[in-house]
Amino acid sequence: MTEQPLFEVFQKNIRDRLNETADAIATGSAQNFAEYQKMVGIIEGLALAERELLDLVEALKKGQE
Repeated sequence: MTEQPLFEVFQKNIRDRLNETADAIATGSAQNFAEYQKMVGIIEGLALAERELLDLVEALKKGQE
């Protein structure tokens, strides 16, 4: 088994959860508007977290050069 860097595992987990929530919205899983808003908020938060993680990884790579 190959060892994955922690950030790759974390990014995959974020992306999986984001995709699951987006799929739930796309299939009409939200029972009402409040639930829909909550799902959209989850997607926004996960997208922000993923972007911050990617920016951090990029900054760390630049610092190593």
